[in-house]
Formats: sequence, structure tokens, C-alpha cells
Amino acid sequence: MKSPITGKEMSLQKSESTVVFRKEEFKYFHLSYHCEDSGESFTTTELDELNLNQVYNQYRDKHNILFPDEILNVKNRFGLSANKMSQILGFGANSYRNYEKGEVPSMANANLIQTISEDSNVFRNLVVRSNDIEDSDKIKILTKIDSAIELEHANNDENKFVSMLFGDMLPNAFSGYRKPNIQKFSEMVVYFSDKLQPTVTMMNKLLFYADFLNYKKSAYSISGVKYMAHNYGPVPIRFNGLFDYITNKKIVDMQVEFYGEHIGEKFILPNNKTFNSELFDDVELESLRTVLLRFAKCNASQIKDISHEEKAWIENEKAKNIINYNYGFDLKHI
Repeated sequence: MKSPITGKEMSLQKSESTVVFRKEEFKYFHLSYHCEDSGESFTTTELDELNLNQVYNQYRDKHNILFPDEILNVKNRFGLSANKMSQILGFGANSYRNYEKGEVPSMANANLIQTISEDSNVFRNLVVRSNDIEDSDKIKILTKIDSAIELEHANNDENKFVSMLFGDMLPNAFSGYRKPNIQKFSEMVVYFSDKLQPTVTMMNKLLFYADFLNYKKSAYSISGVKYMAHNYGPVPIRFNGLFDYITNKKIVDMQVEFYGEHIGEKFILPNNKTFNSELFDDVELESLRTVLLRFAKCNASQIKDISHEEKAWIENEKAKNIINYNYGFDLKHI
């Protein structure tokens, strides 16, 4: 960004700051552009949103309030519009849509959304008791809810297994304030498999850079996956189990390759599989593309060495720590 005072390019700076939100203090990394000649700092609309998201995320985490993507998923689970959700729950006309876009709900509204996310029957009862919904409309809504409940029961065992792979499913600073999402994680693997056919070592680094770059841009990861500092660089926790799950589901295949004296595996796509871009927003898709272009010409050894220069790995490798997503703001190579 160019300085509005001098017209020269400004540097992006990060500083620890404190702000009060709903009578509570929160520390966050304030990002702004610095004009060296004038000493002034400037922000953009995107940076303002990024700075606010850091504060909102901490507030949601502290008070167990669902995050925007979770609120969106609740609506999608029942196949209803945001306006219809607001009507059923007794919110203002545009409230549910605003919550999906990042506005923080009141505690009362947040608790109600949390309750129906955990128990679909509670939501069903709200519809049955509502006097504001026409009977013909009510029948259609109840049919959708019953279908959602039936699907939940059918997928119960698989969901339990996925939860075991991810461990703690609560969004926090170590998941990039996303609830782990096996569908999005799988499609990230599909994306890089299609473009690069990477080895396991390289795939782990591509996923790390995509998730942490997206956090740097938006204060949210893409997949909600936690990463740890492994000897070979940052890797998703239980990555072997996650990759086994994806290959068992025939989402991707693994092909044995000979690398000189060593034998390894690389990811390839089945003939009938294509990347589902509809699961991702524009920022997430741009993060994936940026990582692809940055590392397309690297091999596994090169990207491993590059990742070893990141602060996220340097400060966590010795103890094999889980990596806080705030290290995304310190990314050196992307």
C-alpha cells in the first residue's frame, strides 16, 4: 500500500495491542501500514476486519459462542434460509445472516443457536410451537428437519471416528478458530494432489502454509486442523490417520514411487474425482492458489527446509508443541 502522504510504498507492521470489547479487555496483534517518512500508520478495510476478527474470536472462544462458519453450518444442516432461521428463533429479520457474516450474537441468541446445534429436536419443537409460521410452510420445514435428524443418526459412527482423529473439536487459537472440518481438509488434499501429486512430506507443508496463510489474511484457518512441530517441519496432528481416512474413502489414492535409493508415496486423484471449490470462500481459494504458485517448483526436501526457517517451527520443534495460529502473522516465505 502506498502512503497517502508521500506516495511511497509502506511496510506492514505488527504490534501487540489491547482493546475493550463488551466491557472485557483482549490482547491482539494490530496490523497496519507504516509510513516511515511521516511516522503515521494507516489501515485498510481488510486490515480493520482482520484486527476485529482477532478480538471477536477470543471473545467467542472465552464464552463458548459458535463461530460464523458453525452458525452457517447449522442453517445448512436444516436446508433453510437465514431469514427463516431468524423467524423461527425469534431474532430480528437480518440477525442470522449477520451472525453468519461475523457479527457476534448476544449471549441469549448465542446460547439458543448453540442449543439447536447440539440437539436438532429442540429446533424441531420450536417450529412445532411457532404461531408465526403458516401450517403449509411448517410441514415443509419439519420435513427438512426430520431428514437432517435421520442423516445425523446414519452418520453418527463415522462422525465419532472423525472426532477421534481430530481430538478436541472446539475452535480455538490452535485450530485457527475453526471447528475441524474433514470435508474441507479432504478437498485441500484433493487440490494439491491434482496440481502437484506431492509426497506425504510435501503435502503436510502445503497444508500448513495454506491454513496459516489464510489465518494471516482473515484470522481464520481453512480446515480447522491443528499442526505440530515435527522433525520434518509442521504437520497436521495425526496426519497418518487423516490420510488413511481420505484414501480409504477413495477421495485420493497413494502411489508408490522410487526416489533414488528410497521408496515413497505420492498423492494422486482417482479418475472420477475433481476439486470441489464450492466448499471454500474467495479468500480461502486465493490462499490455496498462492501456496500452489509459491511451492510448485519445490521438491519435498526443499519445502521441508523452507518450513524449518519459519518461526512457527523454530520456536516449537524442540518440545514438539502444537503450533498457535498466531504464528501465521510471522510467516517468512509466503
